[in-house]
Amino acid sequence: MAAPSPPIAAIATAPGRGGIGVVRLSGGSIERFIQPLTGKTLTPRHATYSRFLDAAGGTLDEGIALYFPAPHSYTGEDVLELQGHGGPYVLQGVLERCLELGARLAEPGEFSRRAFLNGKLDLVQAEAVADLIDAGSREAARSALRSLDGEFSRRINSVKDSLIRLRMLVEATLDFPEEDVDFLHQADAWGKLADITGKLDGVLAQARQGALLREGLNVVLIGQPNVGKSSLLNRLAGYDAAIVTEIAGTTRDTVREAIQIHGVPLHIIDTAGLRETDDPIEKLGIERTWAAVEKADVAVLLIDAQHGVGAQEAAMLERLGEIPVLTIHNKIDLGGEAPHVSDSGLELWLSARTGMGIDLLEARLLRLAGWQTGGESTFIARTRHVAALRRARSHLQAAAATGTQLEFLAEELRLAQEALSEITGEFTADDLLGVIFSQFCIGK
Repeated sequence: MAAPSPPIAAIATAPGRGGIGVVRLSGGSIERFIQPLTGKTLTPRHATYSRFLDAAGGTLDEGIALYFPAPHSYTGEDVLELQGHGGPYVLQGVLERCLELGARLAEPGEFSRRAFLNGKLDLVQAEAVADLIDAGSREAARSALRSLDGEFSRRINSVKDSLIRLRMLVEATLDFPEEDVDFLHQADAWGKLADITGKLDGVLAQARQGALLREGLNVVLIGQPNVGKSSLLNRLAGYDAAIVTEIAGTTRDTVREAIQIHGVPLHIIDTAGLRETDDPIEKLGIERTWAAVEKADVAVLLIDAQHGVGAQEAAMLERLGEIPVLTIHNKIDLGGEAPHVSDSGLELWLSARTGMGIDLLEARLLRLAGWQTGGESTFIARTRHVAALRRARSHLQAAAATGTQLEFLAEELRLAQEALSEITGEFTADDLLGVIFSQFCIGK
């Protein structure tokens, strides 16, 4: 039987001043902290008004005390919460008293890590706690709640259960050689594999949506000087985030602005105009422009609609390589042209100065990002989730290509299941857990 975990304590509310502040303790034998801290015997899961006491019995604060005996708590251990006033010095005094009584200061994410290790949450749900706190939009918060509620985990487990049943079928054939490949055909093993792959594709599509909500899209604006990059940034941001003048080379460094389009976060990066120059400062700005392009998910190339694509723009397009590019023909207000999108969807005519066509640009950016409307069932996801799903998908494709080589088929199915298990934490290296939970708040 595992030894009880040592008691930990932390301030569970955000730093700063507030009406209410919470100090949380968790671990084995938390009950021994109750009398010294409150002078009372607490009824489990009942809010009790109490003073919070120092070593001499004096009052540090007063508020509500809540005791949750194991296993019926957030962490699965004994938990005591002291909900008092939100002044930093008051909370620090209560926390120091907990440490005097034998608790140690919790590490970042340690409460959620204990909840995961004690089976109260799987790894996806534990990560969703942090994602809910960090959500940058209403849609991201809703998706994080769906993951916390277990929707993502249920989808993963459904695919995994089907995969396990198929593995049993294949490995039974291996264990009993008299049952040859015809047995697998009769049991429709390949049809089952195709169904599993289809279900996984559906989960992967939604995970990409969830990752986009969490991570956002990096969009870099490039082009020659004075084509309207800073004006477009200001139009998308809704305020003057960048300086706009008629002087070529005004923008000499990258200017970053976070915006939302229909709840999807976009990180827009305005850059120095690309041209030949002897100005050493402008040269540094151009170097930073190309450095930003290398990290971009989408490059938006602005050109003057009156001039079209010239030799310099063609050279830029060639250097961009495999990065998705949206070409913007700006300043259509000067020629009386209406905003529109090319048949390919990769060129767009607008006016950053007047705002004509900005709605078309926003829609195209979302399409390039892979965002699909009507994502009410989207759950939050992380880059590691998408990578594991893609790895599982790759193993399923390899399994379908094995033909009559049943040993290879069984191995590819096993590796696919292992990749899925990494997502929920059934198969996860300790060093990965350390990285994941170190990004949490101290009180979580």
